[in-house]
Amino acid sequence: MISPRRQRAVLFVERSCQQWIVRDPEGNFWLLPSGENPWSQRQPFHPTEETELELVPGHYKYMLGLPF
Repeated sequence: MISPRRQRAVLFVERSCQQWIVRDPEGNFWLLPSGENPWSQRQPFHPTEETELELVPGHYKYMLGLPF
C-alpha cells in the first residue's frame, strides 16, 4: 500500500512588492508581513497574471516561523 504524499508549504518572494509569499499545503497563498511571528499576522494573497513569484529555498521557512 502506498501512502499519500504529504504536501508541504512553498515559500516565494514576490518581486514587485519584495514580500514573502507562502503557498500552504491546501494551495492557499498568504502574504507575510515583516516583523516578529509573521505567520500569525498573515494576509490572504491572490496572485495575478503580473505576479512574479520566485521560489525560495525551504531552509528559510524556519526563519519565518512557518508551522510546516
